Amino acid sequence: MKWIRERDALIAETMAFVQSVTGKKDEVRRPGAPSDSPAASVGIVAATPLETVEVEIAPPQPPPQPQGVQLAPARANGDFRSEMQTRIANFRKHQERFKREREEYCTATLTKLRAAIGSASPRPPAEN
Repeated sequence: MKWIRERDALIAETMAFVQSVTGKKDEVRRPGAPSDSPAASVGIVAATPLETVEVEIAPPQPPPQPQGVQLAPARANGDFRSEMQTRIANFRKHQERFKREREEYCTATLTKLRAAIGSASPRPPAEN
């Protein structure tokens, strides 16, 4: 099977690479090689060098601007600060409104629950 040979060659190349990086010179047995074969008796598998491929990477290009769209002008520091303060104030108002609505909903739900509990008929005694 061809894929088994390719797998074994890849394992051998990987082991040779690991040995070259770590500096170890341990014997590497070729996977699947019988113990009486020449590759197994020598114990060391020679790795074939991989070709170096140079890839030219182009710098990223900015996305094209649609026709008629203009960028906002640069802001001064004071303008930016006032805009941030306005946004923060609006955010706080929004959060306060949410909190108020949650409290109103909770109060309404508890009122309905108390009314339902108060108007419910008592439970009949359990039969033994």
